[in-house]
Amino acid sequence: MRRTTFMSDKQNRKSGAPADLSRIAPPSKISIQSERLKALMAEVDRPLDSEKWTSTPHAGEQKGAGSLLSRIRRHRKHREDLKRARRAAGKVYSVKPNLSTRKRASLLMGVGAMSLAAFTGTPGQKTNSRKNDHIEMALSASEGVRKPASLFKASDQFKQALIEEEGVRYTVYRDVAGYPTVGIGHLIRPADKLRLGDRISDQQALDFLDQDLAIAERGVRILVGDLPLHQHEFDALLDLVYNVGLGNVSQSESPRLNAAIQSRDYDAISDELNYTHAGGRVARGLEFRSERREQIFLDASYEDPRETGSSNLS
Repeated sequence: MRRTTFMSDKQNRKSGAPADLSRIAPPSKISIQSERLKALMAEVDRPLDSEKWTSTPHAGEQKGAGSLLSRIRRHRKHREDLKRARRAAGKVYSVKPNLSTRKRASLLMGVGAMSLAAFTGTPGQKTNSRKNDHIEMALSASEGVRKPASLFKASDQFKQALIEEEGVRYTVYRDVAGYPTVGIGHLIRPADKLRLGDRISDQQALDFLDQDLAIAERGVRILVGDLPLHQHEFDALLDLVYNVGLGNVSQSESPRLNAAIQSRDYDAISDELNYTHAGGRVARGLEFRSERREQIFLDASYEDPRETGSSNLS
């Protein structure tokens, strides 16, 4: 049997050894304090590389806690993003409570498509407004020079206009031409594994938008070749390709548009942006959209002519 010996307090002080805790605390508390001390030492000695970083200390080591914390963080992030989206939409686009449900939805979705970080940054992050002002001034100063289409991507203004025109549909439906569609004018592909009546989330709608915009941007670059453009001219052609597809603006399907591009006649290009037929008949919505597309190309005006009263359509 192992025998334990204790030194006197006087001997402890002379030898430098710590005083016996049993003389200070009741025996019932010795084990508790020892366990706490062991836990603290284990905390100090644990290697950082093996730490499971979660919002609650050691929660990752509890059975089932990892998935629970993951869900909590996702829900918390969703609520924070939603609040920031509402604030950003109200500040940037002057969203008012009396707007229609579709209008509010499209504005909020537009904020998501343009990335919340562009307006609000990460929580607690301070934006450098002076630096942003310099960037905007530099961009404004360069607007008078046309550039290769390869340098452009969809602008934030265009994304918002596109969402307003296409709308946001969370349930798969048939568009005016009869094609299964969902989200922001996304045509269903076999890889999407969606059928009529299926529903998607906000994030899926934004993912589809990013994919479709990337395809349409490449289509515009193929269409115009080395023709230099302004940002708003690129956006107008992007809306055309996004709406009708690259095949419908090919040399065989749109010879006059391609001839105008080859001759670098920008006025003639604007005249060929009018695509109003779907399913073999004229669609009223496409008439308004074509008018808006033309004013974007000519005047860099992204406003909806139906709301501003500038529409020439009766």
